[in-house]
Amino acid sequence: MNITTLHIKGMVCPRCIMAVEGVLSKLKIDYINVILGEIHLVNPLDEEQEKKLEAELVTLGFEILSSRKSQLIEKIKNAVIQMVHHQNNPEKIGRLSDQLPIIIGQSYSSLSTLFSELEGQTIEKYLILQKIEKVKELLIYEELNISEIAYKLNYSSSQHLSRQFKDITGMTPSSFKKAKHVSRRSLNDF
Repeated sequence: MNITTLHIKGMVCPRCIMAVEGVLSKLKIDYINVILGEIHLVNPLDEEQEKKLEAELVTLGFEILSSRKSQLIEKIKNAVIQMVHHQNNPEKIGRLSDQLPIIIGQSYSSLSTLFSELEGQTIEKYLILQKIEKVKELLIYEELNISEIAYKLNYSSSQHLSRQFKDITGMTPSSFKKAKHVSRRSLNDF
C-alpha cells in the first residue's frame, strides 16, 4: 500500500474532519483517515481526482497545501488550536516551546522564525488570539465564571486573563458578556 498524505488548510475542528470525509466519500476517493490538516489516502490521486477534490474542498473553505513551508505553518496552527480548543488539560496550554517540537519534529526556534516570517506575527501572539476566542466562547455560554475560565485556559490569574482580553478586544470580559452583538472570529482567521 502506497500511503499519500495531503495537507489541508483551514481544518480546525472535528466537524471539518467530517466535512472532508464527506467530500472524499462523495468523490469515491479511498482514504485511510482524516485528521486536522491532513488526509491520508490509500493511493495517489490522478490529475482529474485532484482537481475535483480541490474544487470541492474550496467550496467548504479548505485548500490543499503544496509547499512544505505552508504545510508546517498549518501544522503549527492546528497544534495551537488543538491545545486551546479541543482538550481539557490546562497545563498543556501555552507550553509551545515544549510541545511544538514534539508534535512537529523540529526545533522551536526554527518553527517560530518560519511562523513569524510567513504569518507576520509570533506563534505566541497566535496562541493569545486563540485563547481570547475561547474566552469569548466560554463567556457567551455562561457556564464558567472568569476564574474558572482563567484556570481552564492556564492563565496565572483572572486579572491576567482580563488584562489580556481588554488589550485584544478593547473591552473587559464583563463588558463583552453584557454586549448584545458580540464579535467572534473563525479559528482560522488569524
